Amino acid sequence: MKKVLLALALCASFGATAQLVSVASVDKVDIAQGTSVSKVAAISPQGDYILVTTDYNRGLTKVDLATGSSQVISQAQGAGHDVHISSDGTTVVYREKSTKDRMQMTSVKSKNLATGAERQLVEPARTVQAVAIDGNTAVTIEGGKLQQQSLVGGQARVSAPVLSSENFQLMITQDGNKREFMPLGKQYRYIWASMSPDAGKVLFVCSGKGAYVCNTDGTGLRWLGRYQAPKWMNNELVVAMDCTDDGEVFTSSQIVVLDLNGTKQVLTGDDVIAMYPLPATGKIAFSTPTGEAFIINLNK
Repeated sequence: MKKVLLALALCASFGATAQLVSVASVDKVDIAQGTSVSKVAAISPQGDYILVTTDYNRGLTKVDLATGSSQVISQAQGAGHDVHISSDGTTVVYREKSTKDRMQMTSVKSKNLATGAERQLVEPARTVQAVAIDGNTAVTIEGGKLQQQSLVGGQARVSAPVLSSENFQLMITQDGNKREFMPLGKQYRYIWASMSPDAGKVLFVCSGKGAYVCNTDGTGLRWLGRYQAPKWMNNELVVAMDCTDDGEVFTSSQIVVLDLNGTKQVLTGDDVIAMYPLPATGKIAFSTPTGEAFIINLNK
């Protein structure tokens, strides 16, 4: 398969109130026939491949954007949820769900894409509260305890605070100390939380209220708007989806870029329901409800 990206007539910056980024094109990814796709689960930091999963986050497959070739990473339930890729793009860290004595268990595994070598980072457990990657170090929090393991050999190094979630409540762990992190109060549910690249700010969605950003001590709280699935593009910009639904299905959704004051630029048009954006170097991947994958290519 020589041609992987099929250009669509999707214009950038519809209804934009500012130009925060420059869009070169919005292209559909030509995924090999037989590859089952529900959504894009991750994009490599270098933007050379995506990871796709199926309904209910079952399975995980790598799709190379240059060649169109695919590589099955896992067929397990839960493998497509909260996937992480090492900074050099060589290793994927993912979860696998299982059942023991009628209880749902979660393990954490890593897979080297070049060698196929797999490692069990966390044995099946009831409470895996966080999975993250700091450079080439895998970080997990299970049962409230932080573990760090190097993915490339040598000493594991974790410098950034680690966000974790339990029952939709957030905590931050740093230097062995854990503290609650709920800037709007404990009465709310916190989802889609992430640390900025410089580890100075936290991005999250408060159910029923929208997306917020603040400092790691909870100060400087700013409301960005009623957006979903936000992700950091860099320390100053966030990508998210602006969606509507009828109570059962999404009726519209656009990919937007926001600065930390809430200034918005719309990147996709009304002719596609664009969801769950994932940024990489010079690119943003997103999915549609029908299982299509797209790449927004940004001008450098």
